[in-house]
Amino acid sequence: MPPKKQKLELTWIGKENRPKLEPRILLEDPELSCHAEHKVTEDDLFDNKLIFGDNLLALKALEKEYTGKVKCVYIDPPFNTGQAFEHYDDGIEHSLWLSLMRDRLEILNNLLSEEGSIWITIDDNEVHYLKVMCDEIFGRANFMGSSIWRSTDNSSHDAKRFSTDHNTILVYGKSSEWVTKRVKPRTDQVSHYTNVDDDPKGPYFDGNPLGSPSYRKNLCYDIKTPKGNVISSPANGWRWSEETLKEKMGSGEIRFNEKETGIKRRTYLADHKGLSPSTLWTNLETTGHNRQAKFEQKKLFPKWKKSEWFGTPKPEKLLNYIFDIATDPGDLVLDSFLGSGTTAAVAHKMGRRWIGIELGDHCHTHCIPRLEKVINGEDEGGITKAVNWKGGGGFRYYRLAPSLLEKDEWDNWVISKEYDANMLAEAVCKLEGFSYEPSEIQYWQHGHSTEQDFIYTTTANLKHAQLQQLSEEVGSERTLLIVCSSFRGSKEGYPNLTIKKIPNSVLNKCEWGKDDYSLNVENLPSAPAPEGQQDLELD
Repeated sequence: MPPKKQKLELTWIGKENRPKLEPRILLEDPELSCHAEHKVTEDDLFDNKLIFGDNLLALKALEKEYTGKVKCVYIDPPFNTGQAFEHYDDGIEHSLWLSLMRDRLEILNNLLSEEGSIWITIDDNEVHYLKVMCDEIFGRANFMGSSIWRSTDNSSHDAKRFSTDHNTILVYGKSSEWVTKRVKPRTDQVSHYTNVDDDPKGPYFDGNPLGSPSYRKNLCYDIKTPKGNVISSPANGWRWSEETLKEKMGSGEIRFNEKETGIKRRTYLADHKGLSPSTLWTNLETTGHNRQAKFEQKKLFPKWKKSEWFGTPKPEKLLNYIFDIATDPGDLVLDSFLGSGTTAAVAHKMGRRWIGIELGDHCHTHCIPRLEKVINGEDEGGITKAVNWKGGGGFRYYRLAPSLLEKDEWDNWVISKEYDANMLAEAVCKLEGFSYEPSEIQYWQHGHSTEQDFIYTTTANLKHAQLQQLSEEVGSERTLLIVCSSFRGSKEGYPNLTIKKIPNSVLNKCEWGKDDYSLNVENLPSAPAPEGQQDLELD
């Protein structure tokens, strides 16, 4: 009997430790939201989301509403290179980096639609470990490829070994059936198209195959030219029946050569359906490069000092190319490491809906002013001219709500004083897996899980008479989960009611009061390796 095939799995210290995330609610701040003063087109998109806060908690906050709805995730996470960046502390201990990435990628996988894909920009420092981990999370069969993007236009002359001129972009589909959209051919790929005889259909070239790829006896026939010449069929026969070939001759697609000793097939550029994208992205005109991204930033904010620039922006052309491959207008794009806002800016200009998450101060110093210029039609750089962007649309700004529970002066968990009744009801709905949709008619319908199952949250001390009244109003065909501070009497006698006391009933659900799961090393616990044990190994 052959040995059992062993599954390749990446292990690291602390892999078994998983955070118990609190599903926070999002609070909109209209003062920081931005919308155009008027519609520019009928396709303007206004309900985009810019979320300020820890990206792991923010992803958890989005999970219930957006599971299965995101068409394309693009992330450019900290590369864990050990270098100090101005806007990111990028030197996290290796196993911790893997744990933190794993926690985020698992939620991102849940958010992807069945036709969706995720694109992760990374460098050689972690790419191979990340690839194995992504195989576990997304499924090895769903690995679509790794694109090599030339990220610089100028090799380093100071490199001691190799000049690192590229990043890798790992691509996974939600399903193994995921198919890329075809991309427009580059200029150098269509230079052989000409129009020397002013063909009204535009540029063309002659030279596509005329013969059948395999032998077909019924396609073996001779062609008689107007001059009386006879053109014999290729060895396998023609590609078309005699009737179809005559139709193509009539339309001008198939023509005789000048001496009528052969035929040629005219292929028009206008009929070019595009090319499958290559995994080698070296054409800087198509995908841009890092120096170009910094120039875009400088052009957008000419008064900024160099110290104010975002250190590692991505060029708009890169995101434009990815979204052309992975999305259609109106699709939802998500970036949980928004950085300077490139993903949101490009998605907006391309007519894609977007969600961007950023914890750093550059959410306010870079993302908001950049997106305001995009919306107001004041951004003339990047892909603006290529997509004929004129402004319009908008976004809503959100921040994460504080933790639902906090410690009082006696070290007891209590409901946070920052929560009003509406916030409390919404937060409890998320904790219990209900959709928050308060009824305008029934005060006790704060949300529902099905058409017959509802939830009611209150800080009141419910008495027997109140519970009896609620039970009667709910009726025998529906159920109601009541989450309250306290109640008097027995839970028995109300078959359609389930009663839970808060905070006691939720104490063990989450890590309360923790606001930062970020990729900053000062926020992380130490993970010392046991003596004699390697940090990483492949089982």
